[in-house]
This record gives sequence, structure tokens and C-alpha cells, in this order.
Amino acid sequence: MPNRRTFLKSSLAATIVTGTTSFASAKSQETGSLPETKAPTPRKGRIRQSVSRWCYKDIPLDKLCEASVQMGLKGVDLLEIDEWEVPRRYGLICTMGYAGGGTIADALNRTENHDAIEAAFRKNIPIAAKAGVPNVITFSGNRRGMSDDEGARNTVIGLNRLKKIGEDNGVTINLELLNSKRNHHDYMADHTAWGVRVMSEVNSPRVKLLYDIYHMQIMEGDLIATIRENIQWLGHFHTGGVPGRHELDDTQEVQWDGVMRAIADLKFTGYVAHEFIPTRDPLTSLREAVDLCDV
Repeated sequence: MPNRRTFLKSSLAATIVTGTTSFASAKSQETGSLPETKAPTPRKGRIRQSVSRWCYKDIPLDKLCEASVQMGLKGVDLLEIDEWEVPRRYGLICTMGYAGGGTIADALNRTENHDAIEAAFRKNIPIAAKAGVPNVITFSGNRRGMSDDEGARNTVIGLNRLKKIGEDNGVTINLELLNSKRNHHDYMADHTAWGVRVMSEVNSPRVKLLYDIYHMQIMEGDLIATIRENIQWLGHFHTGGVPGRHELDDTQEVQWDGVMRAIADLKFTGYVAHEFIPTRDPLTSLREAVDLCDV
């Protein structure tokens, strides 16, 4: 199944990152004004929604931004550093950025990775702050025979080195929870309890969990109760239909409006980014998901 890791490794990714700017965007750069788009769809505002870039890899980033504005989204998720300025031309932001936080397989659960991640964050988090990027992503890494206890201790050590960088710049470092059953075999941060243990020991307002609803439904279910019990440690959400990580519709098992109401009722002020792979017209599928989650 296509996933974020294979997208980032593909040659198409490089083409997208360096793709040409649309005529509307070029004109906006010349005039300093926002590109001309249709009036955005009014939203209730209880859930601040965005869209994950890699799921719409065949759509130029400028076009995706234009469509996002019209749908009433707030930003675009999972952009590289040289893409962070693109959403701003449309009145959007990059809601989650890549800033050198390691990879899914190799990150904070091994101390030998800490120096490189710290160096990258010291360089890139100030850039994120200047660009209005509120969140950057990091990972636990794979187990490769390491115990969860040792990995948690190492991850705490690493995040304690990083947290002041986030605190000083007002940028939140988000460690992503992923499933190890279907998509990311051997990934360590595959249960909420493990992530909450790490977060509680680091105990920083600028270090949170990226709670991917798709992944946690596969690993443990019990979504609403888990979110309610741990909301203080959750900084960001991702969506995706289960099974298959496709549309949020009646072919899958999560009741998205119920989950979104629970998040909204908790007064969550972060972002919920759609990270599903469309099987139909991509922008139609995205709009339907945005409508469903606008509770």
C-alpha cells in the first residue's frame, strides 16, 4: 500500500518539491497580494482542519493550496523546509513540517541519532518559527530487538535535549504514533501508553504526541476514551479510513463525526490533518472528509 515513506523516497517527490509555481502564485509574488481564489466554504471552526501533502502527490502544491482555501482548511501538513512559504501565499500555513527529526525507522530511541536530530532542530526550528510553522515531526524509530523500556528511556533523553529548542521558539515537537501491525512493522511508538509515558517524563508544553487516528484504531481502538484521557499530551491528529487508509466514508469502521465531536468538546486548539489516500477524485474525497469532520 502506498505510504508516506515510499512517497518521500520516490523521484516524483523531488519533482513536486521543485515544481513550477502556478501563474496565480507568480502574480501574487509580484504584487504581494494573495492569489485570487473562490470564497472559502464557511466552517464552524471547532475543528481546525488541514491536509497532508503526500496523499495528493499528483496535484501541484499551489493547486492543492488553492483548493484548501476554498474548502475552508487552515493549512497543509508534512511539507519540506523549502515548501513552507508556499501555503502562506494563500493565507494558509504549513501545519506540520519536516525539520530533520529522523526517520520512521531511525530516530530517538537510539542515542546515536540524538546529535544529528538536535543539530537539525537547532537549525530548522527557528526557521519554522519565522515561517509560522507551529509543529515539526519526529519519530521513535524501530525496535530492532531493543526493549520498549530502553527505547522509552532513550527517547526521553533525546527529547529532553530538544525541548528547550521548541520552547524558546514557540514550536511544538510532535512524536508520531504509528501502527506496527499493518504499515510500519517493528516501529516502537505503536501504542498510546508508550507515548504518554515518554511525554509525562519529558513534561514540556512544546513536546507532544501526533495521534494518528488511523494507526491507533488498528493497534488499540477505544479512540474517544483514549483521546479524552490523554488530551494533555496530544498535539496533533491525522485521519485515515480503516482499513486501507482511504476515504472517510461508509466503507470503513471509524465514526469520524463522533471522534471529531469528542476532540472539539475537549477544546483542542491544534490541527486535524487529513492523511488518507483517495481512491476517487482526490479533491472531491477531500471535501467530503472536511465536511464530515466539520462538527
